[in-house]
Amino acid sequence: MMFGDVIDPRPLWKSPISLTMGIFPQYHSVVFIVSGHPTSPKHFRYKHIMRILSIGLFVILKPFSLAFGPSLRWTPPPIYTSSSPHFGNHGPVTSTTSLLQSPPSQLESIVDNAKSLVILDKERQDTLLSASASGLAVALAMIPEAIAFAFVAGVHPLVGLWTTVSLGFTAAALGGRAGIVSSASGACSVVVAALCASHGPSYLSACAMLAGALQILGGSLGVGKLIRLVPHPVMLGFVNGLAVLMTRSQLHHFQGIVWNSPQGLATYGLTGFTMMLCKVLPKLTKKVPATLGAIVIATLVAVGAKLPVTTLGDVAGASTFTGGLSVLPKLGLPAVPWTITTLKTVFPYAITMAAVGAIESLLTMQLLDGMMDDGKRGSTRKEMIGQGAGNVASGMVGGIGGCALLGLSLINVQSGGGISRWSGMSFAVFLALGLVLAAPLLAQVPLASLVGIMLLVCYSTFSWSSLRLLNKIPRLDALVIALVSIVTVKKDLAVAVLCGTIASALGFAWKQSANIAASTSTTAEVKTYNLTGPLFFGSTDKFQDLFTVKSDPSKIVLDFTNCRVFDHSALEAINTLSDSYGDQGKSVTLRGLSSDCAQLLANLQKGGKLPPYEIVEKHPATDPSYGVAEESSVYENISVKEST
Repeated sequence: MMFGDVIDPRPLWKSPISLTMGIFPQYHSVVFIVSGHPTSPKHFRYKHIMRILSIGLFVILKPFSLAFGPSLRWTPPPIYTSSSPHFGNHGPVTSTTSLLQSPPSQLESIVDNAKSLVILDKERQDTLLSASASGLAVALAMIPEAIAFAFVAGVHPLVGLWTTVSLGFTAAALGGRAGIVSSASGACSVVVAALCASHGPSYLSACAMLAGALQILGGSLGVGKLIRLVPHPVMLGFVNGLAVLMTRSQLHHFQGIVWNSPQGLATYGLTGFTMMLCKVLPKLTKKVPATLGAIVIATLVAVGAKLPVTTLGDVAGASTFTGGLSVLPKLGLPAVPWTITTLKTVFPYAITMAAVGAIESLLTMQLLDGMMDDGKRGSTRKEMIGQGAGNVASGMVGGIGGCALLGLSLINVQSGGGISRWSGMSFAVFLALGLVLAAPLLAQVPLASLVGIMLLVCYSTFSWSSLRLLNKIPRLDALVIALVSIVTVKKDLAVAVLCGTIASALGFAWKQSANIAASTSTTAEVKTYNLTGPLFFGSTDKFQDLFTVKSDPSKIVLDFTNCRVFDHSALEAINTLSDSYGDQGKSVTLRGLSSDCAQLLANLQKGGKLPPYEIVEKHPATDPSYGVAEESSVYENISVKEST
């Protein structure tokens, strides 16, 4: 059933009709019947549906094309003349222009047009390969970390590994930016270790699911934006403390090994050899991530030379790397009684885990935003939702939950995986395939090679510039950096960030409280106070000390042109000062206040009106416009002038 000589001129992979006609000429009439003529409006209306159908036909019928070979090659249509009828948009028509030759088809030879079948261009192919190689390197480096975190939580190593697979893939797919790597984490494992010890692993999975639900709720409500309030000194303290923690966890692998014994020489030597490879390989080739190349070479050396070093199989046990379908986790809800009693047991751990995981993930995202310098900012909402969905997924496979890991994220970015989400997803895919299909090979990877990688990450994580700046930055900032670092190491990340943020806020308030000042000018009957600086809860006491109420003349002017009223405490301080002057039989004129201040000051007085000795002088053309930090209910009947 032929409809003429019209050939879709678009690229082959974009044209479902050309794709099917060129490869399967016997079936082109079927596609024409389904999709209509290539130039008909109906065809373009359903072009996306037709494209999917044609690709499906391609996949199904391709074996027939390969089997029958040249017999399926498309034959060019005959040359039409002006008298040759052919189908137009509304049936057979006669062309008014001679067609000396049919338009050349892209489908005359599949070999010649093979390039047009490639959907990914070279740049995308390079990105995909780079992200995949980075994901493989991260997967190898992740194994000992996930196993260690599983031991901290009190569960089997496989639980930590499958937590990493489910959480890592989901969080990378739905998270706030490319490059972030999520896994079972030490910060979260410490939080839930007591729950696992007292109630068992099932409660731990239920805790992970509840923590994930809380993170999804927080992300939907925009709670993640609060991470912007974390000061820079807190960020520096966070990375420094985390670097110390990671270094300490890596040095733990050397405990009990005598350095001059055969095992010690092999272990320390292989660690140093891996670190050296990470520095040398980038100078030789850029196609393979240095971390991946270093791990592979170190593994080959250890296996080939039969070095007496500890392997992943030795650390995790033989049952972890048995491989096969038997190691796959069971998908389902945790085996716990779904009652209020269970909720009361799990909720305190879940809310702590959700907070710790969200803070570490959001701080990691902010640090990667600064490192990548690609003009993109991660979404706090997406990151919290992605982490929450990942924790729910990990609970569904019997996992322990977790969050983003700064160290592994740095490996991913430094290996070239920060430009694509696939890097964070592929590491989970490679890890899952390795556990099922290549477990015996993974078991032979020497732990020393992975320790060498992580020690380099620890070195690059620590903010060495903060040490050089200690004598150049304010003492308060230096104190905050040290405080957060120490609390991160001794306690946990959430407490450290909270302590650092509170210390920074109080320090800032203390500094600003000293900036309130006033200059005076006096005439025969009027004394004017020209105020400067912020008036808020921290500066109200000093504000009161600026005035000599008893010795001042009968008329007082307070000029707030260069002073901003910030909060409720400032309003109370102004009214209290006015009352003091009123008790002395003196009047106070308030000048340069925001348009809403007069109404707010009146609302604080009895009856909702200012006393006769407290006068607000209004100049709409010059008065500033800003809102005082008050409850929204206070502003129900108050209008604020729009700032110009």
